[in-house]
Amino acid sequence: MILKIFTFCIFILGLSSIANASENNFYDKGKKLFDEEKYDESKFQFERSIVYNPKHSNSYLYLGKIFKIEKNTKEEEKNINTALLLDPKNEEAMYILIDLELERSNFSKVQDLKKDFKKICNTLCEKLTSIDTRLKDFEKKDASW
Repeated sequence: MILKIFTFCIFILGLSSIANASENNFYDKGKKLFDEEKYDESKFQFERSIVYNPKHSNSYLYLGKIFKIEKNTKEEEKNINTALLLDPKNEEAMYILIDLELERSNFSKVQDLKKDFKKICNTLCEKLTSIDTRLKDFEKKDASW
């Protein structure tokens, strides 16, 4: 009886590690295809990654990037928001969301997001200058109207 339970536990652990390997493999394939600009194929791999691990924030991030390329703002925003929900410190997702709000001229939202971005930035801090410049450019356009 104990041997059966032990064997069952080993079996379950094996399935778990296979599922993790598959999820990582799909993400890795998707990233490689994305880098090769094969967006339809990479989208499929990121979606497969999410099936195996619905909490894989980088798969949502890359889906958001693909939808940006496809000019599907609704799906882009949905996936970026999901990436941030799963990983609130994802600098790249935060920057993409700021970019979306700048395109909408939602300056108050950009200011709020910029404050959050300042708190989490490690590798993309230079983007703060770009955000400030774009905000000033929009304000100048607004003032000229």
